[in-house]
Parts: sequence; C-alpha cells; structure tokens
Amino acid sequence: MAINVGGLVSIIVFYLVILAVGIWAGWRHGKKNQKEATGTESVMLAGRNMGVFVGIMTMTATWVDGGYIMGSAEVVFTSGVAWCQAPFGYAVALFLGGLFFAGPMRSAGYHTMLDPFQEKYGAKIGGILYLPALCGEILWSSAILASLGSTLSVILGLNNTIAVLSSASVAMLYTLFGGLYSVAYTDVVQLFCVAFGLILCVPFAWNNPAVDMENLSPAVWGGTIKTHDIGIYTENYLLLIMGGIPWQVYFQRVLAFRTPKQAQTMSYVAGLGSIILAAPPILLGVVATATDWNVATNGTMNITVAEDGKIILPLVLQYLTPAWVSYIGLGAVSAAAMSSADSSMLSSSSMFARNIYHAIFFPWASERHVVRVIWVAIVVVAALASLVALTVNSIYGLFVLSADLVYVLLFPQLLLVIHWKKYCNSYGSITSMITGFVFRILGGEPLLGLPVVLEYPFYDAELGQLFPFRTLCMIIALLSHVLVSLLAHWIFRNNYLSTKWDVLGCFDDASISSSTRQHSRAGEEKIVDDFSSCRMSSNSSEETSTSASQFELISSRSSTQEHLPAQVPRGEVNPAFSL
Repeated sequence: MAINVGGLVSIIVFYLVILAVGIWAGWRHGKKNQKEATGTESVMLAGRNMGVFVGIMTMTATWVDGGYIMGSAEVVFTSGVAWCQAPFGYAVALFLGGLFFAGPMRSAGYHTMLDPFQEKYGAKIGGILYLPALCGEILWSSAILASLGSTLSVILGLNNTIAVLSSASVAMLYTLFGGLYSVAYTDVVQLFCVAFGLILCVPFAWNNPAVDMENLSPAVWGGTIKTHDIGIYTENYLLLIMGGIPWQVYFQRVLAFRTPKQAQTMSYVAGLGSIILAAPPILLGVVATATDWNVATNGTMNITVAEDGKIILPLVLQYLTPAWVSYIGLGAVSAAAMSSADSSMLSSSSMFARNIYHAIFFPWASERHVVRVIWVAIVVVAALASLVALTVNSIYGLFVLSADLVYVLLFPQLLLVIHWKKYCNSYGSITSMITGFVFRILGGEPLLGLPVVLEYPFYDAELGQLFPFRTLCMIIALLSHVLVSLLAHWIFRNNYLSTKWDVLGCFDDASISSSTRQHSRAGEEKIVDDFSSCRMSSNSSEETSTSASQFELISSRSSTQEHLPAQVPRGEVNPAFSL
C-alpha cells in the first residue's frame, strides 16, 4: 500500500502541535515555579495545584484512550453492542473511585497509589505490589499503542512498527520534558480533538451508500448473550469496575487536585464524560456491521470479523468517509492514544522511582536524582509497551487483560488498606498476593498462551473457562488477607507466640507498646516496624490546599528496637530517609 502523503503530513503536523504544547506547558510551569520545578511532587503531581477545568479534561482523556475507542468499535463489530462493556465498566469505576477512594487518598497526602501499602506494610513488602501495577500499566499502554499503530498503518500506509515506535517516542518526549504539567495540558488539546473528530465522522460514515442501516439486524444493537456466557459477561463488568480503580494513572490525578472534595467531584464528572465519548466509536462499530464491504472497497478487500476486527475503525475512516474527514478522524484516534500513553508512562515510572528505587534501595537520593530516575523509567516503560503492542493481536483483549491482574491482586489490597487498615498486616498481604496469583495463573490465559491447569466449574474444552473464576480468585485473595491478618493479630496480641517469631515485625514489643500509648493518649504518632517502614502525613483538608506531604522512612532492620526512640515527635523527620 502506497503511503498517503496528505494524511502523513496531517499527522506530522498534529504530532508537532502536541509536542509543542507539552514542551510549552512544562516550560511555563517550570519557569513559574523555579524552586520546585525539579522536585518529584512537581513532576508527578503538578505541585498539587491541578485546576478544575484542566483536571476534568485530563482525567477524562486518560480513560478515553486509543484502546477505549478502537476496542469499542472492534467488539461492537465482532459481538454486538451488548458486549461493549469496557466503556461503561470503567465509567462506573470512576464513580466508585471518587465515592470510596479519592477522598481518603487525597486527605492522607499520598504521592502514589503504593504509598498506603508501604505505610502499613513497610517499603519492601509494599513495593512487591508494584509488579501487578506495572503489568497492568504496560498492557494498557500496549493496547493504546497497538490501536494507534493499526490506524496509522491502515490510513497512511505506514509500517505498523514505525507507527507504534514513532507515536510512543512523541508521547515519551513531552512527558520527559514537563511531567504531569505537560501530560495534563496536552490532554486538553487531545480531548477536544477526540470529541470533534469522532463526532464529525459518524454522519459521513452513516450516510455512505455502502451502508444499509435500515436492514441492520436488531441483534447488532443488543448483541447475543448465550446461557453459557452469563458468568463471563457478569465477571467482565466486575473486572472492569473494580479492576478499574487501583490505577496509578487515576490516583496520580486524584492526588494532584487541591482538595479531597475536588478530587471526588472530578471523578464523577470524568465518569460521565467517558460514557458520552463512548457513543461515537460504538456507532461507528454499528455502521461497520451494516456495511457492504465489497461495495465500499470496490472489491479490493474482503473484510471479515475474524481477520479485521482489530482495525475496523480505521477501515471505516478509510473507506466510508471523505479523505479530509478521515484525516480528522485519524487525529482523533491519535489524540486519544497519546493522551493515555503518556499518562501510563509517567504513572508507572513515578511508582518505580518513589516506591522502589528511593524507598527501598536509595533512600538518601536527592530530589533531582529521583527525577532523573523517573526519566529513565519512562524510556524503559515506553519500550516495553511498544514491544507488547507489536506482538499481541487483539486490542480489546489487551484492554480487558490490563484490568485482570489489577482486579485479582490489587483491588483486595487497596480496599483493605484504605477501609480496614487497623487489622490488616503484612502476613495477610503476602498470603493474599500468593493465593490470588496462583489461582489466577492456574486458570490459564489464551491471550498470553498460558495453558489451563485448574479447570473451574463449567469448564469447556472448546470454550474455555465459563465460570467467573477471576472473581473467585479475587474473593480468595480478599478472604485470605482478612483471615490470615486476623489470625496473626490474635496469635501475637495474645502471646500465643513470642514476638521473636514475628519475622515481619508487625507485632514486636515496640509496636505493641506504641499501640498501647496510642489508646491512652490520642494524637501521638506511631512507629510502624517492618524492615523499612513508611509514614506519610498531610495537613490537607477540604477547605485548604496542601503541598507536599511528609514521607518518612524509619529504619528498623535490627532485630531489636533498642536503638529507636520510643516515640517520633510530630514534625520531626529522620534526615537520612526523608524524601
């Protein structure tokens, strides 16, 4: 296929505009806040000074990505509207995230989603949870880049590898330059492009002579949910809703808002916006189903569900709309992809630099040093996401799979550490991770080529796992966390085992005495003892904005606590470990 020069020029201009906006945003805020420009809070959280308008736009744009748009059109074309669950599931996730998690997280003044885990379980054990978070981010970024690569290759005739790598490079460059400032401001431009471009494409495609909407089967609008699919269908929604909450890309914006109330409100508005913006790609998927592709392509292509579902949206733009409209639609898909790829690169890199590199290995590293680590991590994450995008076939499959491990492993952990913090402990957390991971892996995963080892109820050799086994794995992880935490609490608090057997340092003498003092004298600070323990404190409230929260790491590597003070006075930070 020859390269479409006009389309190529338009996409190059679009990329240059986005790159310019990203660099300008980073330069503008860097110049305005020169003292804080190189700090981790400025790079990761835009100085906790995210405005309402920019906040709404960036949170909505983050979810309405290339996988969201391309995947929605794909699944409508292949299975019907009823199976287009991701947009609605993720929208509900934003509502629930705002209702139950945004307020507590922002009020605590955390910097990343992993902070509450390291505060409770210690830096090393809490850091283990970075692995499922990283896997989810990479799979999500891969879905985004794959969608964009497919669009550019179909409409412009570009090689898919070149399309993916060039797009990832542009997103990476402005993210490196300005952090969340650049990401948020480019999101504003990109969301406008998405809304305008997709809405413009719908009437042109709908009224194409090759499209017969009058004789469209009603089953396309409703879809067909067979009896044996009920369990899978229900679980998909649970996975998307609850697995759509524990994401650093979401909490990075939540924690960047000025107040907890603002963070909650923006979650609700973004949820509504994401539902509205799901309508155009769904309609374009319906149009694709009603199209006589032999007529549309003049007999040059045989469009089938099995072979062309992944690229159906770019095919609609290419053959059912005028050239100038397809260029605008291409810009919309590109904008959607870039607006989320950059967010995912920044979020996973931020967690690595703060919660792994700094908290565990180099607690004495300076702010400037950690920012440089973020830059390196952004490059690595971009490379990994590009690699996966080039090797996996289904965009929608990647889109759903990205929430899989997050749903099974992270959601139970986040739910308990936020709403059951008093009783959960490291023993329960580790058990939860192990049981959830083992039962999930044994269930197999066709998209990744993992064989089925454990056949859950209703297993079918041809159809695979029909039982909602991911939800079962999540429940197993949740219950094992609760039961083991309670058991460990009961054993050590009642002295059935000496604290010398408390290898994770959850119930040692110092922490028990500290707990006793807390009950008798409210308001005193506690010491959390676990190899390397983290504490974040914040003075934020709904009425006042907050700057950086304190993040303390208190070393307790020795087997006894005799070298630690009995109590850490309020406001004092161990200078060797302060971030």
